[in-house]
Amino acid sequence: MSQYFELHPVNPQLRLIRRAVDIVRQGGVIAYPTDSCYALGCHIGDKAALERVRRIRQADRDHHFTLLCRDVAEAARFVRIETPQFRLIKSCTPGPYTFLLPATRETPRRLQHEKRRTVGVRIPEHPVPQLLLAELGEPLMSSTLMLPGDELPLTDGVEIRSRLEHQVDAVLDGGHCGIAPTTVIDMAVDPPVVLRRGRGDVRQFGLEQD
Repeated sequence: MSQYFELHPVNPQLRLIRRAVDIVRQGGVIAYPTDSCYALGCHIGDKAALERVRRIRQADRDHHFTLLCRDVAEAARFVRIETPQFRLIKSCTPGPYTFLLPATRETPRRLQHEKRRTVGVRIPEHPVPQLLLAELGEPLMSSTLMLPGDELPLTDGVEIRSRLEHQVDAVLDGGHCGIAPTTVIDMAVDPPVVLRRGRGDVRQFGLEQD
């Protein structure tokens, strides 16, 4: 049975955030709101927790996982970011964008795309993940909360608890945060390509949809 934390969407209760971080550190999987839609999260170094997320998502080895980071400097520890890329990412974050980049040695291989050795990085604007990352002190492994067979991500905390109460350890209900996922930009290729148009505006990148 998963724990259920009802959080204020603007000023999340720090005591509940700390309880959620303890769950992550102990190998748990959480469902939490972001500035695009809800996501699943676990500790970056926990293999068993990652496999649980894979089972929930029914994700294959070509699935791109994402590292939620506090800022671009932290992301640069886990992916290779050239100076022009750094400036571009910094100009549009925090926000609803995911950037695919080559992983560094700091990123566990199990999080990387099996063939490309890339991983997604994201710097969220929502206060719940911002506080989670501040308390955790390192990136959070993340994946959009889209269940097999569903056409849209889950966005209601009560429904998430009902459907996943035996598969996740905690549901952080921060209210409705929308159903549009992040905009995904592949920066591991030249020129970069928008792989998915989501909530983030792509006009500033001057890119075409792949």
